[in-house]
Amino acid sequence: MSTAVAEEKKTKLNQLEQIKKSTKVVADTADFESMKEFKPQDATTNPSLVYAATQKDQYSHLLDEVLKDRKKSGLSGHEQIEDICDHLLVQFGTDILEIVPGRVSTETDARLSYDVEGSIKKARRLVKLYEDRKIPRERVLIKIASTWEGLNAAEQLQKEGIFCNLTLMFSLPQAVRAAEAKVQLISPFVGRIYDWYKKENKRDYTGAEDPGVQSVVEIYTYYKKFDIPTEVMGASFRNTGQILELAGCDCLTISPELMEELSKSTEPVERKLVPEKAKQAKVEKLELDEKKFRWLLNENAMAYEKTGEGIRKFAADVVKLEKFVASKL
Repeated sequence: MSTAVAEEKKTKLNQLEQIKKSTKVVADTADFESMKEFKPQDATTNPSLVYAATQKDQYSHLLDEVLKDRKKSGLSGHEQIEDICDHLLVQFGTDILEIVPGRVSTETDARLSYDVEGSIKKARRLVKLYEDRKIPRERVLIKIASTWEGLNAAEQLQKEGIFCNLTLMFSLPQAVRAAEAKVQLISPFVGRIYDWYKKENKRDYTGAEDPGVQSVVEIYTYYKKFDIPTEVMGASFRNTGQILELAGCDCLTISPELMEELSKSTEPVERKLVPEKAKQAKVEKLELDEKKFRWLLNENAMAYEKTGEGIRKFAADVVKLEKFVASKL
């Protein structure tokens, strides 16, 4: 086959398909239809996405089924609502695993972000609910916020064979502590970092100068340099430009809207993140204890503010979901 024909054949792939060659694509949604359409490897959900899905007619039956099943639980008040929400999150996750070949990420309650024991207990419970549905634990990632307490909880859970996805990650110190905790996967956020700098500096960012992109590149480089096996999954994208800048990252979790945009373009995609290149980088090893972790996070105004804001927003969505469930009881 001539080079020209080979090139021609190569460019026929759309951008989403090209990205899949070097990166695991993960659906950032609780919408089953888009997963069937774009065929991601894994999926991530959170209470916001599940709440949004339950507002659609085609998913309301899932809540009805869980309500019918859990009304006989013998629980009452807030305990009953919490029980129903846990079952609902796991029901969505179970149905998603019938579509995607890989794993699903299910979020613990964001209100437990500063509660080590509470986070561990909730994670164990969610994994047990999956196991009751015959889902092996290696297909489930438990999402926990990247606070000092969340990272300590994840360290303990990983030792128990419960795989964790550290979310709401905005800085290298959070990523370094996650590596020490030997977590399975981290989700450094891109879009929310971009939002912060855009607002703070009153200017737009594109391409490699995007601070959100730079944050993931820094974490990816550190991990590959020091042979850290934890997977890096770029998350929270505002546009396809940010995704293309991170082609080659271990995983990228992408919304249906952006997956659709990528699937409509056949422009060539260049792999930007390459482990061999990262290994050559000059990077200092970061030594951390709790005092240093808290200080470095505090020193980084963006990371400090965005972690707190993210926890508040996720917590508000849990409350929204609980109120919705309560209204159905």
